[in-house]
Amino acid sequence: MIRDHLSHPSLLGTVSLVTGSSRGIGRAIIRKLAAAGSDVCISYLNSPREARELAEEVVGIDRRAIVVKADVANPDDIHAMCRIVGEEYGKLDIVVSNAAGGGFRPLLEASVEQLVRSFQVNVAALLGLAHAAVPLLRKTSLPRGKLITLSSLGGTRALPSYGLVGAAKGALESMTRQLALELGPLGVNVNCVCGGLVNTGALASMPDRDARLQSRRKRSLIGERDLVADDLANVVLALAGPLLDAMQGQTLVVDGGISIQV
Repeated sequence: MIRDHLSHPSLLGTVSLVTGSSRGIGRAIIRKLAAAGSDVCISYLNSPREARELAEEVVGIDRRAIVVKADVANPDDIHAMCRIVGEEYGKLDIVVSNAAGGGFRPLLEASVEQLVRSFQVNVAALLGLAHAAVPLLRKTSLPRGKLITLSSLGGTRALPSYGLVGAAKGALESMTRQLALELGPLGVNVNCVCGGLVNTGALASMPDRDARLQSRRKRSLIGERDLVADDLANVVLALAGPLLDAMQGQTLVVDGGISIQV
């Protein structure tokens, strides 16, 4: 339950928007931000019931929550979502670009149209968020506004059947650095959280899922437990607050030490 995450609030008076936040990692991020004191916008595409249930949890700890259906591949939806946040809350302090997609298949079995769709959901969506949200982020009540992106190890490493998403995540990490360069002087921090193999519903269609999870457990440097959504959400929470204002344009890897090994 969301009450398990309650701690000394550090984000009281802030407003957070998390895309793709009705399930999985996005849902964990909403819980963390709300528990730290932030009012939230929960964005979803195909899971309205889960989004409403999460909003009820947030309201249950005396935080405000709005639920918005948005296809992040559609720039008009992104602009409408940010406009709704501005009208409802009058401000926006933290934006997390979490929504992702692309599917699992070898690149030689993928079409150009599928690649374009992957880039629309993972990369173009970030640019759309920057266009729509930065005017609000520059007016934050925090010392600096925060734009946080979510990536995965496939953005810098070759993984079977992950080419569509991996190519987009590599571009996403590059865009994170470029946006930090442009937005840093305007009072906005832009950083990326890169996750290892997190056991969420999104992995259900991954080929050899169980074997990959078992391999990860054997190579983990934090014990054989699986990575969970909260592991990434904790890092997002840290980046969202003022304690890491000096962190700019970085990709922080949360994978239990897998990627440091040969």
